[in-house]
Amino acid sequence: MFNGIIYNIGIVKKITKRSKGINIFIKSNLKLSKKDIGISISCDGVCLTMISIKTKIMQFYLSNETIERSRFKYIKKNDLINLELPLKYGQRISGHICQGHIDTSSKVKSIKKVDKSYIFEFEINAKQKKEIIEKASICINGISLTVSKITKKGFQIWIIPHTFKETNLSKLKKGSVVNVEIDILSKYIKNFLNVKK
Repeated sequence: MFNGIIYNIGIVKKITKRSKGINIFIKSNLKLSKKDIGISISCDGVCLTMISIKTKIMQFYLSNETIERSRFKYIKKNDLINLELPLKYGQRISGHICQGHIDTSSKVKSIKKVDKSYIFEFEINAKQKKEIIEKASICINGISLTVSKITKKGFQIWIIPHTFKETNLSKLKKGSVVNVEIDILSKYIKNFLNVKK
């Protein structure tokens, strides 16, 4: 479990294709060692298991299911990846509860600078759009954010300068693809109400 607060960014150093997935190698400054092998790490919001580490380069295996559901289908060498270690008992939760289970990917429709902040507008499929609530939390590339507005084909979020600077959102442009995890509470409530009907 994570809370969507990003303190570390890694860089993709290598991608190895497999018959039913890929292995990615990410270099970072996270303080991890071989004793941490098996730990779950949020990589752009996707909960992945670290299967090896050597000279600060972590290796992860991604199944075809993960690849198809996320932006990792477009991953390439030198991509920047938002990283978050799992929450520890007693740790402050500054964002919201993030599982690392990506619902879908979404395209950036537009980016507009307002004063020192940025308004990002995203397009998303109709099925997932129904689960998004204005002012609710949403996880974009592993970052805990707030939905500022529901649009005709998606939603908007405001990005403050600190978040823009400290995450890979600063590298996004129109047409870029991001990982989206919709607030688990809104999904559960919607599912409960649908069952009760």
